This record gives sequence, C-alpha cells and structure tokens, in this order.
Amino acid sequence: MFNKLSAYQIATFIAILFHGIGLAGILFFDNTFFIKATAFNLLLSAALLVYTQKEKNKYFFFFVAITCMVGFSAEVIGVNTGLLFGDYSYGKVLGPQWQKVPLLIGVNWFIVLYCCGICINTFLTNIITQLAAKTKTPPQLLKAMSVIADGATLAVLFDWLLEPVAIKLGYWQWNGDGSIPLYNYICWVTISALLLAVFHFCKFSKQNKFAINLLLIQMMFFLLLRTFLK
Repeated sequence: MFNKLSAYQIATFIAILFHGIGLAGILFFDNTFFIKATAFNLLLSAALLVYTQKEKNKYFFFFVAITCMVGFSAEVIGVNTGLLFGDYSYGKVLGPQWQKVPLLIGVNWFIVLYCCGICINTFLTNIITQLAAKTKTPPQLLKAMSVIADGATLAVLFDWLLEPVAIKLGYWQWNGDGSIPLYNYICWVTISALLLAVFHFCKFSKQNKFAINLLLIQMMFFLLLRTFLK
C-alpha cells in the first residue's frame, strides 16, 4: 500500500499519527511521558521536512543551518541577558541544554520558519501575480515582501498560539508576574523576517505540500491543547 503513496502523504500520515498520540496522551493520560517525548517529535518533524524537500541542494542546507544557528543564538541571548524576547527561562522538557537553552530549540526555529515560508510562497503566488499586473510593480519584489512580511506574521501567530500551552507543559516560563510581554512578539517578528529573507533568496524549491500539512497539524495540536488542557 505504501508503495502507492507519495513522500508527502507518508510524512503527513506519520505526523498525524504522532501528534494524535501525543494529544491524547497529554489530555487523557499521565502526561509526563508524552511531554518528555516533545524532543523526539521535533526531531521527527524536522527529518520529515528534509525528507519531503524535493531539491536538497547547498542553498537548502545553508538555510537549515543558518536558521538553527541564528534561532538558537537569539534564545541564548534572550535567556541569559533579557535583551531579546524578555525575562524567561527554559524547563528541562526539551532535552539537553547549553547556556540554559535546549539544543533542539534551533530545530524548532527551522520547522516554524520553513513551514511558514512554504505556506506563504505557495498560497500567495497567484494573488501576487495579479497584484503586480494591476500596480505595475515587479512581481519579484512583491513576492519577496510578501514572503518576508506575511511569513513573519504567520510565525508570530504560531508563537502566540503556542505560548500558553508551552508554559503549562513546562517548556519554558516567563519570570516576573508570568505574563507574556509584547516585546517577545516584536523580537519574534523581527528575527523571523530576517530569516525568511534568507529563505526567499536562497535558490531551492519552495514547493512542499507536507510543510503546509505539518503547520496545520501543529496549529490544530496546540489549538486543541490551548482549549482543553487544564
């Protein structure tokens, strides 16, 4: 049966299966084991994204590397100085740490920004073409602006959806009065825009149906946890 399925269909099935098991485990069972499995789920999601990426050239792997490194470095600065994101600290759920930051947090930055970039690049292509014709603006310029600005907005929306759940599950916590500062989202949109500029100008295929599916799966996962997790 699996011989008849495409790579993105197989990857989508695996992602739905593991997120579904995790969701049920966290909501209805002793959630300690399932929360600790978050690190495995992140690695699996990243591996599936690389697996379904059609054009695995040096530009693609450069984007993966730079996103992981910049994302991780930004978190190190944030946790240890408060200059980025605000006053927060990580729990032990996400695995081994360096400089008080989980090593896997850079992988999470890659997953979020790659999926957001693919989504915007896929769904807005026709709209951009029509808008460019009406405004007589170069479509390449409009597309770059859209991927960077709209992709960063989508990434911040994902972070907004994730934040309350992450706090309840012990991924991280906000110090002080525990509220999530606006500065967190300002930093998120700024760093996301910079990395999505790299995404846009790196020459690799921006078509990946699984990336769209994964973003929808993760957003539904965190939306349901945000709604029903006590």
